[in-house]
Amino acid sequence: MYTFEGRIRYSEADSEGKLTMASLINYFQDCSSFQSEDLGIGLDYLRENRLVWVLSSWQIVVDRYPFYCEKVTIGTRPYEMKGFLGYRNFAMLDAEGKYLARANSLWSLLDTQTGRPTMIPEEMTARYGLGEKLEMEYAPRKIAIPPCGVEKEAVVVKKHHLDTNHHVNNQQFVSIAMDCLPEDYAVRQVRAEYRRQAFLNDVLIPRVTDEEDRTVVVLGDAEGKPCMVAEFRKPARR
Repeated sequence: MYTFEGRIRYSEADSEGKLTMASLINYFQDCSSFQSEDLGIGLDYLRENRLVWVLSSWQIVVDRYPFYCEKVTIGTRPYEMKGFLGYRNFAMLDAEGKYLARANSLWSLLDTQTGRPTMIPEEMTARYGLGEKLEMEYAPRKIAIPPCGVEKEAVVVKKHHLDTNHHVNNQQFVSIAMDCLPEDYAVRQVRAEYRRQAFLNDVLIPRVTDEEDRTVVVLGDAEGKPCMVAEFRKPARR
C-alpha cells in the first residue's frame, strides 16, 4: 500500500476538534494523487494522453475521527483494473496502526476529447501494480433513491467548488450534501454515487429523505436529474 504521514491540522477539525468528513476525503484524494505523481502517471501524464479519471462512487466507513494534532498514516492501493474501470481502496490509521477509516472507490477513465470511457493503458496498470482488496464490508455501488423527499435551498456552483478538471470536486459534492444534515448528525458511513458532472454557475437542488437508519441526499440539476446521490448512516445503536 502506498502511504504518507500526516497530522491533523486545526483547519481540518470541527468545533469538537475532530477531523471533518470533508478533510478525510481530501486526505484520501491527496494520497491517490501523490501516488500517481510519484509513479509518473499524474496530471501531466493524463493531460499529454488526453485522459481524465472521474470518480463514480465512494464508500467511506469511519471507526473513529482523529483529533486535532493527532498523527495519522494515509494509504491507498488499486486492487482491480478492467476495461475503463479502476477500483481503489483507501485507509487512515492512527499512530498505533489501528484503522480510523476505510474506503472503497470506483473510477472511470475518460478520453477528454470525446468525453467517453476509454481502456486503461497497460502502462498505467503496470506502474500502479495491483494489491489485495482491503478487508471491510462492501456496499453496493448503486444507491436507491427514495420516491419522496424534502427539497432544500438551491446551491449555485462557485469557483471554490471546482477542481483541476473544472467540474465540481467529489468532496465538494459530499460537503454540499452534508450541509443538509442536522448539525449533530454523526456520520459513520457515507456512500456517494456520481451520475453527472456539474460546472461553474450550475444550480444544484438538494432533496433530502430521512429514514430510520439512513439519510439520503440527492443533488439534482435544474431539470431534476440527479448529479450525485449520497447516503449517510449514523453509528449503530447499542
